[in-house]
Amino acid sequence: MSKASENGSKCDSTMLKVGFQDLSVDTSPSIDFCISTATGSDSCSLSSGQTSESCGFLDKQVDVKNIAELEGSAESENSEASFRKCKPHRGNGMRWDAIQRVQAIDGELGLGHFRLLKKLGFGDIGSVYLADLRGTGCLFAMKVMDKAMLVNRKKVGRAQTEKDILALLDHPFLPTLYSHFETEKFSCLLMEYCSGGDLHLLRQRQLGRHFSELAARFYASEVLIALEYLHMMGVVYRDLKPENVLVREDGHIMLSDFDLSLRCYVNPSLVTCSDGSSCTLSSYCIEPSCIDPVFKLPVCVEPSSCYKPSCFKPRIFNSKTEKVPVGSSRVSLPMLIAEPTAARSMSFVGTHEYLAPEIIRGDGHGSAVDWWTFGIFLYELLHGKTPFKGNDNRETLLNVAGQPLKFPQSSSISFAAKDLIRGLLVKNPQKRLGFKRGATEIKQHPFFENVNWALVRSNNPPQIPQPLDLSQTSKPNERSSVSYLEFEFF
Repeated sequence: MSKASENGSKCDSTMLKVGFQDLSVDTSPSIDFCISTATGSDSCSLSSGQTSESCGFLDKQVDVKNIAELEGSAESENSEASFRKCKPHRGNGMRWDAIQRVQAIDGELGLGHFRLLKKLGFGDIGSVYLADLRGTGCLFAMKVMDKAMLVNRKKVGRAQTEKDILALLDHPFLPTLYSHFETEKFSCLLMEYCSGGDLHLLRQRQLGRHFSELAARFYASEVLIALEYLHMMGVVYRDLKPENVLVREDGHIMLSDFDLSLRCYVNPSLVTCSDGSSCTLSSYCIEPSCIDPVFKLPVCVEPSSCYKPSCFKPRIFNSKTEKVPVGSSRVSLPMLIAEPTAARSMSFVGTHEYLAPEIIRGDGHGSAVDWWTFGIFLYELLHGKTPFKGNDNRETLLNVAGQPLKFPQSSSISFAAKDLIRGLLVKNPQKRLGFKRGATEIKQHPFFENVNWALVRSNNPPQIPQPLDLSQTSKPNERSSVSYLEFEFF
């Protein structure tokens, strides 16, 4: 997904890959060109990226004229519904209660139970609508996919992958799949609605179109926790970007859009270090002379052993050393390592500005691509732009593969932030921060020094979204007694 465009009128059939709640028109192409898979389940199909000027028949979406026809299909066709069991962290939610009340009366949940209020976004395999569960006042995000289109474009595997992954998830920073149901024509996924939009839109509203370091740390810490959980579940996300990070009504985040994700095997393990030095973070020197952008060739582009307190004083570490009583020994707590390092895919998927070098080179990739995109993501939050963007897609890919990382001359972010980004944006995936121990390694970086990972959900968000104004949703057609929305067809 990519940046919003205000000139959508140039091409009415602009087809873009957007998040569940992305209200903006996406005009930057996403690449989906899967060659083969060595390890893991990678069910993408062959297609080319679309831009605002390449609007072809490949971008056909839900083939309905309006909501009346869509809802009518629920009554005229045999429906196959699946009601999800309550997830523990959402077990007492009002949405679950509302669904259970409807299920107790009608037995199954279907399209006829919902009133679609507005179109939230559209992507490569379907469109997402703001849906009201009739008689309950509960709002959901409903992803509707045309089954014939999925077959014709060989996207059935991707749709199934997304549904399977959503069914696995039970995490506060990831979507809840409340139900999925099918009719003869449509396949629908019912998820929670995030009224705060996405981080791309939110970033554009900030002063200077970028977040403060405090706000960026808040969002990055929650995204890191979500990625850690995904890797633990054997899922390589592969599509991290601000447009895919939605903001809930309480200001906390939720990742979205899993149709490009890779399913793989993971073997979580507890690692206890007998020697404290073996568990310390191996990072990058953040001496000012190493990071300052005036140095064309920084000495610490590759990992080094320079991670001593003198590199951080007086900004991060206290000058006073901790006194350890004679005869006492520190007990090393076991660390959970759940990084699918064996995952391997030859797929060419993602958005140009976020593609990892190993994907561009065709070397095959694994879970380390998520840590590359995490570095690009953090850079964009702090600077308002991605680091390797060129004048066109080809130049962007060449920059990613061959150009060194540079920070703007005007960059005012801390040395620790620059060091973290440098560690994540190492072009060799095996030397990239997070390659061996995943999120556990990244959490230990000084940029996150003051983050209490056990209480991340208790942190106050930088801002709370404005309440949803339902008066802004589409009005019913006056010529019909049935409320419906006009749908775009491609």
